[in-house]
Amino acid sequence: MLALVISLAGCGASREDDIRQWMVEERNQTRPKVAPLPAPKQFKPEAYTNSSAMEPFSNQKLTQALQRDSSQSASNGALVAPELKRRKESLEVMPLDTMSLVGSISKAGQPVALVKVDSLLYQVKLGNYLGQNYGKVTKITETEITLREIVQDAVGEWIERVATLQLQEKSK
Repeated sequence: MLALVISLAGCGASREDDIRQWMVEERNQTRPKVAPLPAPKQFKPEAYTNSSAMEPFSNQKLTQALQRDSSQSASNGALVAPELKRRKESLEVMPLDTMSLVGSISKAGQPVALVKVDSLLYQVKLGNYLGQNYGKVTKITETEITLREIVQDAVGEWIERVATLQLQEKSK
């Protein structure tokens, strides 16, 4: 008998049905509040008032730009033109990072750097060239060689930059 009473109690309305009904009522009553979109602004075309100036897409404007670029590249080419005409020295075929400064001496009052490449030792004086970027020796001290290199920048124009080769002390 007790089992029959418990099974009939389980079939009755439960608390879960009340919660489901409450959720449906709340969902139906709640409305989202969305602000309306503003109307688009009306486009007003402006009249071209600078008709006396040069038209930006004219052939004359293009010609001026090409002349300016060619004169600029001519001045940049002046940096590298003398370098292409001269005879290359033996240390110009090797990259600068394969060379190491191992010492310096003075010959007839002029500084001379001792540069080691692979297992060979070279004497380098002011005005000599090192490396693959037209590097001309401009200064020699006891601890470094200063070079003026001519390289191309990101847009392909020739520029000068300073590079150094520093004394490499032998580690024990």
